[in-house]
Amino acid sequence: MVDISRPHARMIRPVMLVALVCGLGACSSFDSATRSMADAITLYKPEVVQGNFVSKEQVAQLQPGMTRLQVRDVLGTPLMTSVFHGNRWDYVFTMKRQGVPEQHYKLSLFFKDDLLERHEGDEMPSEAEFVQRITRTKKVKVPQLEATEEQLAKFPAPSEGEGAGTGAGSATQEAQPRPAGSYPPLEPQR
Repeated sequence: MVDISRPHARMIRPVMLVALVCGLGACSSFDSATRSMADAITLYKPEVVQGNFVSKEQVAQLQPGMTRLQVRDVLGTPLMTSVFHGNRWDYVFTMKRQGVPEQHYKLSLFFKDDLLERHEGDEMPSEAEFVQRITRTKKVKVPQLEATEEQLAKFPAPSEGEGAGTGAGSATQEAQPRPAGSYPPLEPQR
């Protein structure tokens, strides 16, 4: 064990204080270039869809006079039901994506005598729009795969019957190991 005498102990506090002050001072000296570089090196944030997704096609199926059970068959179980608003169902969902503002959607259904009276809420995306928003597809230009006559001349043409697995090419197939006809049992037999 190291024994720290009193003079050294008195020196540790000022040194630690100076180091702390310098460290905190360095934190405030970030300029826009270093901040943008720090922003470029961020952790992966997964795309999150929370709540009940309701599509434009599902909303189009709603008709006044539908029972609660029929509405539940079309939209699913509501995310929120309120004790104070027993005749109201709310369907809410949000989409969070990196680099895109958070999107909120809400649909409220109002019942009278357990029959759908009306619905109101945000313009819902169609199913195709929703899939397009949650998938990230980079448009990649696929190169055209064509070889010139000079490039093809570098490779020997296959001899007759080589590609079909008969004739001269069948000798190479016989050299390959064949798969086992049966496998041993996984558990010992009793």
